[in-house]
Amino acid sequence: MKTAFSRSLSKKQVMSTDGMVIGTIRNIMVDLDSGEVINLVVKPEPNFDTSGYTIDGDRLFVPFEAVRDIRDYIVVDRYLSKQ
Repeated sequence: MKTAFSRSLSKKQVMSTDGMVIGTIRNIMVDLDSGEVINLVVKPEPNFDTSGYTIDGDRLFVPFEAVRDIRDYIVVDRYLSKQ
């Protein structure tokens, strides 16, 4: 995967590999010791089924290892994104 600046991710939509819009990115979680991105923090779409995902209030966490592409959308593997 190519390099992307965190500010370029701001408010991008997150979509699964099967074309379903999951929500809009709100933040990222980073391991401060290693600098590795751990999770994308996403505000889910109102009609998105969040069962199987890690949720805290109105935030949904998508593991960064599920990210497949970052362009106009952030594309994630829906099955890897569930924890």
